[in-house]
Amino acid sequence: MYDARTKLAGQVEKEVRSHFGERVYRTVVPRTVRISEAPSFGQPVTVFDPSSRGAIAYRELAKEVSRGASRRTG
Repeated sequence: MYDARTKLAGQVEKEVRSHFGERVYRTVVPRTVRISEAPSFGQPVTVFDPSSRGAIAYRELAKEVSRGASRRTG
């Protein structure tokens, strides 16, 4: 999870993308309160608050991962 408020997060992202290139997914999951709250209610954030930034990002990441998996297996 990415916290855009910190310089360190930006530096780490830049370094990871520089080192690993295309192997790094484009989707960035933001650190949000809703993601942190969801487990307390026994739910994934995609159920707890499906319209939150975190839930949307996780769905986008899942799409990105599944597209990559189909290319590797097909």
